[in-house]
Formats: sequence, C-alpha cells, structure tokens
Amino acid sequence: MADKVIYDERISSKRTEALFLILTLLFLILMVWRLNVAGLDWLSVVFAGFFLVFLFYSINYRWLQLQITSQDLRLKFGIFYWRVPLENIEKCILDDVPPLKKFGGAGIHFMTVRGRYRASFNFLEYPRVVVLLKSKRGPVQDISFSTCRPEDIIRLIQGMLDDHQLSSVE
Repeated sequence: MADKVIYDERISSKRTEALFLILTLLFLILMVWRLNVAGLDWLSVVFAGFFLVFLFYSINYRWLQLQITSQDLRLKFGIFYWRVPLENIEKCILDDVPPLKKFGGAGIHFMTVRGRYRASFNFLEYPRVVVLLKSKRGPVQDISFSTCRPEDIIRLIQGMLDDHQLSSVE
C-alpha cells in the first residue's frame, strides 16, 4: 500500500525556463552557424554539446516536486529523485546559506556549507528549507530545497519528528 501524501507542492520558475531556453537556442544557432561555415570541427562539436546540455536542462528542470508522506520526504526534479525517510531527519530549518553559495543556479547542486556536504534542489527566486540528516547518504549530510511555503514545511516536518520521538519513547 502506498503512503498517503500529506503535503504536495510543485513549483516552477519562468526566469529559469527563459534562461535555459535562451541558452539552448543560442547554442543551437551557434552550432548551425559553425557547421555551415566550417563543417564538422571541434568548435561545432563544443556548440552541439552545450546545446544538448541546455536542452536537457530546459526539459528536466522545469518542475520541482516536493511530497511529504507519513514515512518520508520526496524530491523530484525531472528524472532525478531523492527520498529521505523521516527517521533519518535530525531537524528541518530555514536555509540561511551564505550569499555566494545561494546564487549557484537552478537545478540540483552539491556543495559544502559550514563543513557539511549538501545536495540542493532549487530555483533561485524561492526560499529554501534545509533538512539535516542523522546518517549520511553517501557523502550527503543535508538536503536543501526550494519551496513557496517554507514555514509550513518546517512546521509539518518538525511536528512529525516530534510526534515520532514521542511515540518511540512510549
């Protein structure tokens, strides 16, 4: 039986879509131009590579889906999926990442913040929540993600963690 979804949010970013679309079209135009001018050479291959990367970004990073069930937190960005069991969540707080790391772009990023390795699922214009893990998943110690309702997410997850701790004590 599938867990009942308690919270479901799907967000997108018009700015991110526009940026990736512009870059996709730019490298498509450069690739076609280079193929017409010089034929298939190393630069046309580079332009083709960038075109394919930004085409993938345009398709894959259109939507970030966030779900919370009674058992876990689920994040999905296109083909990429991350599941965090509630019993592995230490706490959930508003993300106050340093400014230089905040503007690393949209999509999925991996970085170290205050000595902890983090996976970040984000769009730039939304606030972020960070979940600190009790046990690492690979090298990852924290997961951060964008949301339109950070206070609601924090209250929900922290409430579920408090309920879980109370039931495990009894």
